[in-house]
Amino acid sequence: MGFAAAAGVRVALDAPTSRALRRNEGARRYDEDLWFHGSPMHPALNKALQDARSGRIDQALAAVRLRLRLQPKDLEAIQVLALLLVQSGRRDEALHHLGRAVEIEPRLPGPRNNYGVALLDAGRTKDAIIQLRRACELDPTYERGWLGLACALNTASDANGALEACERGLALRPDWPEMLGAKAGALAAGLRIDESIATLERAVALQPTHAPSRSDLLLMANYVERTPMELFELHRRLARAGRSEPNPPESDRDPERILRLGVLSGDLRSHSVGFFAQALFHNRPADVRTVVFSTATTRADDALEATFRAKADAWIDAPSMSDHALDAAIREQRIDVLVELSGHTSGGRLHALARKPAPVIVSAIGYPNTTGHPAVDARIVDSTTDPAGSESLATERLVRLDPCFLCFTPPTGAPEPTLPEVSAPITFGSFNLASKISPGCVRLWNAVLSAVPNSRLLVKSRSVVDEEMRQRLLDMLVAGGIDAARVETIGYTKSIAEHLKLYSRVHVALDTMPYNGTTTTCEALWMGVPVVARLGERHAARVSASLVKAAGFPELVAESDEDFVRIAATLAADRARLGAFRESARSTIAASPLLDASAYAHRFHAAMRGLWRAHCAG
Repeated sequence: MGFAAAAGVRVALDAPTSRALRRNEGARRYDEDLWFHGSPMHPALNKALQDARSGRIDQALAAVRLRLRLQPKDLEAIQVLALLLVQSGRRDEALHHLGRAVEIEPRLPGPRNNYGVALLDAGRTKDAIIQLRRACELDPTYERGWLGLACALNTASDANGALEACERGLALRPDWPEMLGAKAGALAAGLRIDESIATLERAVALQPTHAPSRSDLLLMANYVERTPMELFELHRRLARAGRSEPNPPESDRDPERILRLGVLSGDLRSHSVGFFAQALFHNRPADVRTVVFSTATTRADDALEATFRAKADAWIDAPSMSDHALDAAIREQRIDVLVELSGHTSGGRLHALARKPAPVIVSAIGYPNTTGHPAVDARIVDSTTDPAGSESLATERLVRLDPCFLCFTPPTGAPEPTLPEVSAPITFGSFNLASKISPGCVRLWNAVLSAVPNSRLLVKSRSVVDEEMRQRLLDMLVAGGIDAARVETIGYTKSIAEHLKLYSRVHVALDTMPYNGTTTTCEALWMGVPVVARLGERHAARVSASLVKAAGFPELVAESDEDFVRIAATLAADRARLGAFRESARSTIAASPLLDASAYAHRFHAAMRGLWRAHCAG
């Protein structure tokens, strides 16, 4: 996988499906294979790359700078320097050096490709596409160029263009898991979920030990209508495929001493996981020391990342670390309880935990299912998402943080809640990813529309990038019985404020199934829009119910399809009630457990201490 990432794209817990697509929105794991093109490399440069993989990035940078003082036009040295600079968060310097490499050898595809992926990482997607297209034109057999181009086109929401680039790359290397992942991402973005899953199944069949492909498939499986037991068996089987013999470190088993808590994540920044994780850092007990292992490159302009850095006792930049080096770094910090926030989503490094580098490992916040991973001891849930009896659907111990497993931090600068115009027809809305709209979900939405004559449906999704994608979404809705004339679609919005302002056009929000909204559910409520939540059969299908109840609105939770239709229709028939909800919801939520960061932090850290005590007791 390359390091290409599109900066500034807001990724929610309601994340896009394939890891290949998500890589382009926040790739945090780096593999020089996307950059370099097979030519022999000077031993000093090989040593520098090895140092970077082991976490010695400053030492690596010094060695490469010395090499360039001796050989100022050494293209490989320039590109290694740029890679290391990107991994250090110094993107502008990296772009300067890569631009110089292209000027030195404008007809070589390699430097131009590397310049393109660096531009993509910096959020300059259009410029990246130009450079990557040119790299492919210079050498149509250049595999990495096609992968970089596919990633850039996925980021630009050009699913068809990305698919074409993937096919060109796969024609050169049919068993390439990264390219198959990029193809799966493009298919998912194009609402071809079944084809995306089939592509990932092919990738796993070709290379069963390729951990990212297995994680891609597991994440995608959450979007389709499978039984909880089917999903559990899939997670247990695939997550164990690359298992290693565990070798947990020895530790001082004093249950009451200062606890060294590790946090492993690529999302401690302006990202939905970051929004939900703030309570852990702002309300930390005095007897806890927190060490962050960040799998994301530094973004100097990200205020939330700066806040997390300031709150942590130590911060380890780990985007370039190999699995072995990350394992070693966690052991070196003598972590007692390691909390990983990604699971099988973007930035996830579950495969680096196979040898169990901490005595206790916990999965929290970011992944809506069991990890299936044998090294993960516990998972943070609540009694709504995972009621009694759910233990049979998890490989981990379930730790219930009632009343809710999450704590929401509202977006700053959100506009004031506003009702639609009095003359506007009743409008139901969904601002979730279109990939979460399953056939069963469409049928249920159709029942709601049928129960409320003259009502309309507003669907906002960044999948709606052009007329072809809009038509594909409409076709999916029509297949479930919804009249296309009653549907309006809106695509990507440039800012969170613009996104939130659109709720002024929605009377009632309808949740998606079987993969609920998370950030979108909280945002809708914060904007004064009631969210009707259908209580499903598994964690991902019960998240909105947990959030809605914690916010103070248990009457919005439906325990059956009939109940879902009744609640939505009853709300639609009472505009006075909708107006009162719009006026009072924000104050209700602000006083609710959903926003009570202090109480949530107390519950969370008490749970971590409890897990540590259990470990000490043997």
